[in-house]
Amino acid sequence: MDAKTLGIALVTGVLFGFGLAMATMVQPEVVLSFLRWEDFGLMLVLGGAAGVTALAYQLGPRLMRAPVTGGVFDRHRSGLNRETLGGAAIFGVGWGICGVCPGPAIAGLGAGNVALLLAVAGIFAGAYLHGWVASRGS
Repeated sequence: MDAKTLGIALVTGVLFGFGLAMATMVQPEVVLSFLRWEDFGLMLVLGGAAGVTALAYQLGPRLMRAPVTGGVFDRHRSGLNRETLGGAAIFGVGWGICGVCPGPAIAGLGAGNVALLLAVAGIFAGAYLHGWVASRGS
């Protein structure tokens, strides 16, 4: 990865983390109250993020010749299969138990929530375990 790409990744990562912290998604209590259908404030965050992303995906290829970091605009087709459904279910259970998904967990560490170290350790352990299982199966 070149310096330009790393710089863009750093700036967008900081922006993403700041947004998550500002929206209180780095606080597991807030996320868990959303998942228990008690607080719908995060629905606005989710809807806003999805709207901006949809707009960027539609306008980006029309307004730019190529992505900022190089390459070409392309569509990636993903199928709905057993692995996708199983992974989504496991992800959802983990999210429901600890109250954070990977982005907010890492952003929460930056916001000083040291208790999220356990969630981040679990994320890395799960990713490692999946890689180990996948490598044995192929």
